[in-house]
Amino acid sequence: MSTGPVPILMYHSVARAPNAATHELSVSPDAFERQMDMLAERGFTPLTAAQLGALWRISCWSLPERPVLITFDDGYEGVHRYALPVLTGHGFASTLFLTTGWLRGEYDTGGAPDRMLDWDQVRELAAAGAEIGGHSHTHPELDQLADDELRFELRRCRDIIADQLGTRPTSFAYPYGYSSRRVRELVREAGFGQALAVGNSLACRTQGPYALRRVTVRRTTGAEEFERLVTGRAVGLNFARDRALTKGYAVVRRARQIRRKATRSSV
Repeated sequence: MSTGPVPILMYHSVARAPNAATHELSVSPDAFERQMDMLAERGFTPLTAAQLGALWRISCWSLPERPVLITFDDGYEGVHRYALPVLTGHGFASTLFLTTGWLRGEYDTGGAPDRMLDWDQVRELAAAGAEIGGHSHTHPELDQLADDELRFELRRCRDIIADQLGTRPTSFAYPYGYSSRRVRELVREAGFGQALAVGNSLACRTQGPYALRRVTVRRTTGAEEFERLVTGRAVGLNFARDRALTKGYAVVRRARQIRRKATRSSV
C-alpha cells in the first residue's frame, strides 16, 4: 500500500483543434490516449477525488500501490467525445469539475471559452463511472468575492448538479486554483468534503482535504515530462516559472482584495 504523495493530474480540454482561449491547456486526443496507456502500463490505479478524500480520512495505508487522480476542469465537450472512450477502455476512474453556468442547456449564462458539454453528456460520463464535482457557477476568482456572492457561486453550482444527477457533489475544484481560508471554510459549509487547488506539486495528506494540490497537463506536455509528473521527479523544476508568476500575481490580487474590502466598507 502507498503512503507517499499522490499525483493529481489536472486536464481541461481534450481537442484536435482548440481555439486560442483554450489552446495551451488543451491536450490532443492522441496525446491523452498515450498518457492513459502509460498509466496502465506502469500499473497506476486511478481514484476519484471522493475516493482519495475518504481513504485519507480513514488511513493513508488504504491507498493502492500507485495511486493517481485524473481530473478535468470546466466541462469541455471533448472530455465526452475523446477522453471518455479511452477512460472506459482502461476502466479508469476520473473526476470532472463542472462550471455549471458554462454548460449547454437551461443554466447557460454565456461566456464559455469553447464548446462545452450538455447535461445528457454529463449524465453519460457519470454513468460510466466519472465523479462529477463542482467548479463554481460562472468561474470567478472566488477569493475576490464577497461572502454572499461566494455562497451563491458554490450553492448554485452544487444545487444544479444535484438537480441534474440526483445526488449532491462532494468534491470541488477552485477556479484558477485560487482560494483562501475564508473560501475553504465556505466550501466546507456548502457541503463539499474535499477541494482541489493547483500548486503544481504532488498531493499529500498533510495539505488537508481542502487544499489538495494538482499538476497541470498542457498541450506541450511530452511523454518524458508526463512521466516525471506522475512519478514526482523534478516536478518543482518543471513548474518553476509558473510558481514565480503565481507569487507575483498573488501580491497584485491581495492588493486588489484590500481595495475591494475598503470600497465595500465605505459604501
